[in-house]
Amino acid sequence: MSRQDQADAVYREMAKRLLPDEALRALARWWSENAARLPDKTPGAHTVRYTPSRWAQITPWPSALASTSCDGDAAVSRAQVTSIVTDALRREAFTEALVATYVWGKGKAGSPGGSGPATLRRILAADSLEAALAGAVTALSEHSSTAAYAALRGRTPWLGPSFFTKFLYFAGKAVPPMSGPKPLILDRVLAQRMRSLASTVGRETGHDPDGSIARWVWRDQDWSPHRYQVYLSFMHAAAHQAASTDGWPSDASLDLLEYALFNTGSM
Repeated sequence: MSRQDQADAVYREMAKRLLPDEALRALARWWSENAARLPDKTPGAHTVRYTPSRWAQITPWPSALASTSCDGDAAVSRAQVTSIVTDALRREAFTEALVATYVWGKGKAGSPGGSGPATLRRILAADSLEAALAGAVTALSEHSSTAAYAALRGRTPWLGPSFFTKFLYFAGKAVPPMSGPKPLILDRVLAQRMRSLASTVGRETGHDPDGSIARWVWRDQDWSPHRYQVYLSFMHAAAHQAASTDGWPSDASLDLLEYALFNTGSM
C-alpha cells in the first residue's frame, strides 16, 4: 500500500469517526465559557490587537483600519475584516483585501522586530500578486474553495497557505463558492489538530502505526489542494456532528468550530 493509499485509508476512517468524545466535551466547555461574547454563534467578535505604526510602510492601507500614524495599539475583529474585504472586493482592490487579512492574522504577535510588516512587503512586491488574488476570487465564484486554494498555492513568494487561506476565508464571506463548502482558515495550529486526530486513528486502525503518514499529510505548511478539500469536508461533517450533541449550539456557524478547535487543542 502506497503512502497515499494509507493516507486515504486513514481519512476514510476519520470521516466515519469524526470528532472523538474528548474533543466534543472540550468544545462544550469552550462554548460555555465563550457564549456570552459570541451571542450570534459566529466568531465575528473575535478581535485581534495590532500596532498600526509598525505597518507604516505598507500600501495600500485599508482606510477602515486605524491610521498608521496613530500611537499605541488598535483592534480589529473578524466582522470588521469581513466588512473591509467585502468593500475591497467590490472595488476589485484585491491587494487591499489581502493587507487587511494579513494584519488581522499577524496581530501584535507578528509585529515585534518587523517580521510581519517585513514579510508583507516582500509579498506585496511580487508582480504576480494582484493577478493571483483576482484569479483566486474568480475560481471561488465560478468553481469551489479548493479551486481557489489551488489558484493561490505556490503563486506568490512568501505567501503560503497559513495566510492565503485567511484571505480566502474572508473573501468567501463576500463571494460564496459556486459549489462545495465555503473556505476556512487552515494554518499550522489547525493542521496540528488534524495531525493529532489522524495519528490516533492511524494507530488504532493499523493504517499508520507510527504516525509517519499523519506527519506527512498534515505537515506544518504547504498542504496540497486535495488536503485542503479533505480538511473542508471533515470540518463540514464535524460541524453537523457537534450540532447534534449537548453543549454546542445547533445553529452555530461552521467557522465557529474552526475558531473553537484552534483554541481547545483537544483532538
